[in-house]
Amino acid sequence: MAIYVITEPCIGTKDTACVDVCPVDCIHPRKDEDEFETTEMLYINPEECIDCGACQPACPVEAIFRDEDVPEKWQHYIQINADYYQS
Repeated sequence: MAIYVITEPCIGTKDTACVDVCPVDCIHPRKDEDEFETTEMLYINPEECIDCGACQPACPVEAIFRDEDVPEKWQHYIQINADYYQS
């Protein structure tokens, strides 16, 4: 099963439309979480993502891709998303 990954266009944008449509609440930080103000982008938890795809069309800056479709220049964001949930 594929997972979705948030990439560079989200940096500084943090539009939470993707958070609002996620049926499993796997995109963080949400606006009501303390780290929202200090985090530069949003992240998808690869362990919780159910590959539903609801987040992708909701993103106004086209920052969300299936892991297998992440452009080469942003491949490292697959690990960046995973690392966010390791800390």
